[in-house]
Parts: sequence; C-alpha cells; structure tokens
Amino acid sequence: MTRAICPALLALSILPDLFAQQVPVFRSNVDLVNLAVTVTDRKGNLVGDLTMEDFEVYEDGRKQNVRFFASGDPGGAAPEMHLGLTLDVSESMGEDMSFTKTAAVKFLNRLLEAVDVTIVDFDTEVRVTRYSQSDFARLIERIRQQKAGGWTALYDAIGVYLDGAASQSGRKIMVLYTDGGDTRSSISFGELIDLLKASDATVYVIGELEHQPSSLKNDQRLKLQQIAELTGGKAFFPLTVKELDQIYEQVLAEIHAQYLLGYVSANDRTDGTWRKVEIKVRSGAADPHPYHVRARRGYFAPFRASK
Repeated sequence: MTRAICPALLALSILPDLFAQQVPVFRSNVDLVNLAVTVTDRKGNLVGDLTMEDFEVYEDGRKQNVRFFASGDPGGAAPEMHLGLTLDVSESMGEDMSFTKTAAVKFLNRLLEAVDVTIVDFDTEVRVTRYSQSDFARLIERIRQQKAGGWTALYDAIGVYLDGAASQSGRKIMVLYTDGGDTRSSISFGELIDLLKASDATVYVIGELEHQPSSLKNDQRLKLQQIAELTGGKAFFPLTVKELDQIYEQVLAEIHAQYLLGYVSANDRTDGTWRKVEIKVRSGAADPHPYHVRARRGYFAPFRASK
C-alpha cells in the first residue's frame, strides 16, 4: 500500500516516534548495539577478509565485548537485509528521469538478497511503499512509472524512510538519489541529523549536482556528505547521469563488503544519552594504521523514566 505524506504534518508524526525509540538491535536473547562497518586500505580498496578477532570496539573510551559478527557477503550468515531506495522525482529531474529509472532497476536486479525493498519517491510530497521479493515485478513497474514534477522535500523523505526502518530488525541500507538541495521539507537539516544519529541504517548518497547553481552546489554537497558519513555510508557525486551504472556497482560492492558487529554495552544505564563509539582494526607493528574504518559514530542509549 502506498502512502502519500503531507510535508506539513510529517514532523509531528515522525519526530516523537524516532526520538523515543530504543537502541536499534539485532534480535536475540539479549539486545545488541549493532554496527555496520566498512573497511578500506590505504588505497581506498575494500577489505573483505577480516575476522571478529581483528576488530576492537570502544564506547566512550571503554572497550566492549563483541558478541556478534558477520560479513555482508550474500553467502555469509549475516542478518536479513532491508533495502531502501529513495528517489528524487522533483521537477528538476526532468530530462534525467529515463536514465535514472533504468539504472535503479539494474541495481535492484543485482541485490536480490534483500528480503524487502522500501521505495520512497518524493517531490512536493513523499510517497512510500514496501515490497517483498515476491512483489518484485510491481516494484519495478512502480519505478518505471515515475514522472518528474514539483518541489524537493528531501529531508522529509529521508525522515519517512528512517521512521519505517526503525521497526525492522536486521541490516538496513538506504540508497538516496537526488539532483539538488531541499526546497520543501517541514523538518530542518539539524532535525534530520538527530534522526540519522538515532537510526542504525547505513545511507549511501548519489548526488548529481551538475545542474545546480554554483552558489548552492558546495553547500548541498557538504550536506549530502554529512548525511552519508554520519551513518557510516558514503556519498558519490557523478559528473553526468551516465556514470550512474558504475556508481551503483560501487554501492553494491560496499554493501557486500560490510561487516556486522554487535555488542551489549557495559554501560547499563537507561538514560537516553549519546554514546560515542569508535571501532579499530588490529594491525601488525610494521604498519600500525593500514586501514580506514567507516561506521556510525555512536548511538542514543535506551531511555526508561524512573518510577
């Protein structure tokens, strides 16, 4: 079922829910703080052959005991994956829509291990539908029917996806494609940043900004980078839409090279505070810093009011 969300009501509907939620977890006998981690070497190449023993996790400077480990490789034992595809279909997309739709369909055809796909398309309004793999044909048809028009409710669209992903257990990946900055949302950029910090979704951004005015392009680029990097994801900025196929291949490689780590915090206080998380990869003495680690930078602790 497709839902169209009026931007004027969006902040009232999603902000209280997301700020009140518990720490996102892999479901087991205990609640785990889950972390999606990407590791690259000095040359920027993805590193996919590490083990649990290679990682160290610190929360507010205190070392934690990693209890869950899996790789994102489709043949591994990773938790189920939920994919979100957030597409800008505002008026400025215009002539690029046909190529964008074709590239998105090709990407989805390569990521069949996702148990479901949430499509969020946005212009002045935000519309969201979740499809199971059995509904794949309907999903593809939904993408192919997209038409460009209206303003750009970018922040609202991301917030709607995060709201729905909060109820999902397992691994959550969102791929966002947009060609410009926000012109219509009810929530501010600062409020969106808080929502991203409260979420355990990894966001990959494809920002095709070549049609944007020079006076706005740098600010938009910095904001899109912040959205991705805050979650442990990455932002890509193609010079033309013809590069989309290649970029989707890079995103696919990133997803399959991710590691999933889970730990039970040694801090059992339920005070709702922000907890800084740092992940390190052990290495030999010959090169103490050969790797670069990307992951979300922390999480909000659970909050339970004292009686």
